[in-house]
Amino acid sequence: MQSAAKSPIRIAVVENDPLRFVGLRAMFEDEHDFALQNCTPASIFKARGYDVVLIGSRIGPAMYEIMAGLKALNPTVCIIATGNVPGDETALRALCAGAKGYVEESSPAKEFKQAIRTVHGGSVWASRKLISKFIERVTNIPRRPGREEPLVFTERERDVLHLLVSGRTNKEIGAALGIEERTVKMHVAKLMRKAGVANRIALSVHALTHSLLAVDQTE
Repeated sequence: MQSAAKSPIRIAVVENDPLRFVGLRAMFEDEHDFALQNCTPASIFKARGYDVVLIGSRIGPAMYEIMAGLKALNPTVCIIATGNVPGDETALRALCAGAKGYVEESSPAKEFKQAIRTVHGGSVWASRKLISKFIERVTNIPRRPGREEPLVFTERERDVLHLLVSGRTNKEIGAALGIEERTVKMHVAKLMRKAGVANRIALSVHALTHSLLAVDQTE
């Protein structure tokens, strides 16, 4: 008996330059489980059925607006940003805006493929140096004055948060808790809304720096 064919990873490529899409399609032509669709900065909001969004900084400042719009539509959307400008500022801004991965455009095809598979699997993709700078930036954001209400989690949300902070992917969290991966995504999205953060990295940092895992409060 033959096993069912593996579903392809559907990748929406957001680019102004059609040649960029052609180049990426050629780069991934040997990956039979990758299915690319070409989108413009306007048409991405009408696109449906994608698993990962690949968006380049060549679009300009609009890249961050597009990412914010996509996150508003779907808080758990998997976005990978790419950049060609030296320095970490573009990457840091992309992560702060909600990207789950960042890849330099000059990176080899192998890195692009690993980034897509990693982010699609529920984890994040960025260099250790970049993640360290991101954590530093997030933890140095001035907090608004005044008394903050303590965050309240359900028992299940707390279980998910513990595993997420330990670096588990959505699939691994689901297996550990005996729940479906889509249910894990729903819990992670709710945790991000409660913490007021844009992505998994920021959620983990927020949980550690605000001692959320040590607070024994549940709904």
